[in-house]
Amino acid sequence: MRLSMSGEHTGNEYGLEAAIGNDASGGGLPDGDLLSEYAEAICAHDEERAAKGRAEIVAKLGEVALVDIAGVIAAFNGYPRAADATGIPLEDYKEEATEKMRGELGLDSLNHCKTA
Repeated sequence: MRLSMSGEHTGNEYGLEAAIGNDASGGGLPDGDLLSEYAEAICAHDEERAAKGRAEIVAKLGEVALVDIAGVIAAFNGYPRAADATGIPLEDYKEEATEKMRGELGLDSLNHCKTA
């Protein structure tokens, strides 16, 4: 949701389909394809792919970027788990604001509590 709103503010267009793996271009983000591949490898618990992704990120963006990227992946992995564990429901205004995006991406049909 934040990325789509950022795009509206800046005039940039982002392919939100990249968030669910349906856009090989990385969604229009700088190095988005590299970031998406690494995030997907982490979420898939694929250590070989993740190691390759780490090496590519360090080579292209540097070690500091790798630390930042890993931190963002960890945080975004933890936020919904914490919310789900406490039973926090999605606020009505967020449900309404994300309805179109969720429909376009088919997010309502996903089971976001899957674990490996």
